[in-house]
Amino acid sequence: MFLLRGVESHPRSFVKAVSWRALGSVDTFVLSLIFSGSARMAGAIAGTEVFTKIFLFYFHERAWSLVHWGHRYSDPALRDQSGEGGPGLD
Repeated sequence: MFLLRGVESHPRSFVKAVSWRALGSVDTFVLSLIFSGSARMAGAIAGTEVFTKIFLFYFHERAWSLVHWGHRYSDPALRDQSGEGGPGLD
C-alpha cells in the first residue's frame, strides 16, 4: 500500500492510532459517564467513536509524515527518499 508515503511505516502509524484510540476511548467513556450518568450511554458513545477516530488518526498521521517541517536528520545520508523508512530510521 503506497498511500501517503512518509518517514514512518504503515504498521507503525496503525499501531500508534490504535494505542492512542484506546487511551482516548477511556477518556471518552469517563467523560460520557460524568455528563450522562449512564454507563450504558457512555459505553455506546465510547464504542462508536473508536472506529471513526482510528481511521481519522491514521490518515492524519500519514498526511503529517509528508510534511518535512520539524523533522531533524542528524545525518543527511539517513534521509530515505522512498518515504517508507530506511537504515537508521527504525
